[in-house]
Amino acid sequence: MNTSLAGRHALVCGASSGIGRAAALALGALGAQVTGLARRRDRLDSLVEELQAMGVQANAVEADLDDRADLTDTIDAIVSDHGPVHVLINNSGGPPGGPLLDATPEAFELAFGRHVLASHLILGRTLPGMREAGYGRIINVISTSVREPIPNLGVSNTIRGAVASWAKTISRELPPGVTINNVLPGFTDTDRLGQLAEGNANRQGTSADAVREGWRAMIPEGRLARPEELADVIAFLASPAASYVRGVSLPVDGGRLRSI
Repeated sequence: MNTSLAGRHALVCGASSGIGRAAALALGALGAQVTGLARRRDRLDSLVEELQAMGVQANAVEADLDDRADLTDTIDAIVSDHGPVHVLINNSGGPPGGPLLDATPEAFELAFGRHVLASHLILGRTLPGMREAGYGRIINVISTSVREPIPNLGVSNTIRGAVASWAKTISRELPPGVTINNVLPGFTDTDRLGQLAEGNANRQGTSADAVREGWRAMIPEGRLARPEELADVIAFLASPAASYVRGVSLPVDGGRLRSI
């Protein structure tokens, strides 16, 4: 099975922590040159140091997905300075939790911009290089809420579904050799999940540990996922071995989803 990414350039958004950071390391382990993009420069620098210690060519780019005027110039600079992008990982922290009825229009606008518009912009600036190489992998890290809405994640449920629909539509328009797929993480032990646990605990009048235990009870595997487990799936989808996988939303959730 060919999983080598030697000679390929991967751009990983949200690479400073959690699933994004783990994905950057997994792609580097397969031989890709890695550019990590995020807002927290100190964490990006730490990632680059770890990748370089592995013998991986790596770069850090500080950017904010909410500032799309600047983002256009940033992506163009990445391509100019470090070469065409062949693997694009669209990944960003989700919107704050809470019931959908409590959400403001501004919350929807912010989340749509960060997750849909930013992804579309980055794809538009990187697709020419993929087309020329005859090789491209776009992987969106979204959520199992695409299949089953998660309580108290109203805005996130809505926007994640929009990303999945965007990706499925794009999958019919991309040229041969350039694929797009979605990874749907279940409950994964990241900083983001810790924040959601605290928020749910405050709303429910309980503890974050009790919330996490409730989540674990819903998972047949009996535990939360590790970011590295998501990263391994992302790396496979980015590799030549996944050349015929296109337009799918793949849950990686320890069996929690009840839907087929």
